[in-house]
Amino acid sequence: MTMERILGNSNVEGGYSEKIPILGRERRECCLDDQEIFGIPGCQKRWLLVLLGFFGFVNVYAMRVNLSVAMVAMVRKQHRTDDTHAGIACFELLKHQPNSSSSSSNSDGDFDWDASTQSIILGSFFYGYVITQIPGGFFAEKYGAKWLYGIGVFITSVFTLLTPYAAVLGVWPLVIVRAIEGLGEGVTFPAMNALIGRWAPKNERSRMAAIVYNGSAVGNVVSFALSGIISDTLGWPSIFYIFGILGVVWTFFWLFLVYETPELHPCITEEEIKHIRLGQDSSGVWKTPSVPWKAILASRFLWALVITHFGQNWGYYTLLTELPTYLAQILHFNIKQNGVLSAFPYLMQACLAIFSSFIADRLRTSGRFRINTIRKWFNSIAFFSPALCIGLVAYVGCQPTVIIVLLAVSVGLNGFMHSGFNVTHVDMSPEFAGTLMGITNCIANLTGFLAPAYVGFIVKGGQTLNNWKIVFLTTSAVYVVTGLVYNFFCTAELQPWGTARPTERRSGDEQDDNIRTTIIDNPR
Repeated sequence: MTMERILGNSNVEGGYSEKIPILGRERRECCLDDQEIFGIPGCQKRWLLVLLGFFGFVNVYAMRVNLSVAMVAMVRKQHRTDDTHAGIACFELLKHQPNSSSSSSNSDGDFDWDASTQSIILGSFFYGYVITQIPGGFFAEKYGAKWLYGIGVFITSVFTLLTPYAAVLGVWPLVIVRAIEGLGEGVTFPAMNALIGRWAPKNERSRMAAIVYNGSAVGNVVSFALSGIISDTLGWPSIFYIFGILGVVWTFFWLFLVYETPELHPCITEEEIKHIRLGQDSSGVWKTPSVPWKAILASRFLWALVITHFGQNWGYYTLLTELPTYLAQILHFNIKQNGVLSAFPYLMQACLAIFSSFIADRLRTSGRFRINTIRKWFNSIAFFSPALCIGLVAYVGCQPTVIIVLLAVSVGLNGFMHSGFNVTHVDMSPEFAGTLMGITNCIANLTGFLAPAYVGFIVKGGQTLNNWKIVFLTTSAVYVVTGLVYNFFCTAELQPWGTARPTERRSGDEQDDNIRTTIIDNPR
């Protein structure tokens, strides 16, 4: 099926049909304009896409990070043969922990993995994740973003269910299973970018994208908060069974309720299609322009953006994968406390990301500030605030309340990056934003295994305050350096190669399109 046939024009015609690749049959239009979805008469189908896309990202991020909490219960604790506190970081905090030796949260783990082995396992997801970033955009355009997104989540869900069995077989079977999960999840961001481009009117892009991609932060919250409770009550394997089953169930809702384009939806109204297409300033057949690879790869702004994205992901994955270990080994929180406290910073991030996106949109539509100024303001908050807070954590010592507050503020304010560098791809090139995101996200996600490996190397000599001080100061320095790179070497201006549309069409309407475009991609 060609792209012209898939995307069609701004009118609904009875001849459109969607081939269902797996079932090998076609779904015909039914034009049930009064269809009820979840009890809502005449539900607008683009917002159904947003809702299911949001829960899709909740699922994949929950499955991505649940191992970080489960690892605390899976690994055998170091037994101490004396009552001295030599070599135990923040020993005085142990006195304040409730004595619950009968609780499963204090039972010994099943695996004897040292810090380096744990880091390899935690980072293995990204061995597969980086591979499918760039191909994901290509397959989304050629074979359909809806099916690619759904199948990607389904693969991740199935192999999440297999995780406990792989762990029993050994380290390398577990590494392979996690890497395959990464292969499946790697296509989700490119596929969702394509769907938002087809379904979102320009004046709704910020809201639609903000809701969809904030599923990643909510997924972190859900996984961190529930994984500790599930592990404590049902055992650590149940973490993977529950989240895996939820992902499989979600897949069926997605595949049967979401369609590739508005024109292909059997129950959408003509009014909604017109609203979407007129809101995109499009008419007639939409064609995919060829990507100007030479101009893109020769752009110094792109490579500055790659460095910025790399720095963001270094800090993000250092905390995402290692925070539960720090809370358990240094601050001595039990697994229930660990999960809730690990979730709190990401709850703040979800709230502040939405809040900051509305402020950025308001500043942009006011016309008082250039887009470069707005982006660099918000990106400075997103990078330099965490740099300060994480740097302070390195010197606080054994004060859990202060540390939790600093980490929460750090991760929360980092949510401003959604209105900073993370939208710059769209500012530079609305038509090739998916390609730009694929390039920067592919390289940036190398930190998914580099950051855990670095932490494992540093703490291999022991879980001490000094070793973690090195980890936090490194993260702080990376934020500062890459934040400065963005401020001095990146641009949010439309690039000469950034649009394939004829020059005469670049009128006030297109300028308005640029003003309102803030597609928010959570590049994890």
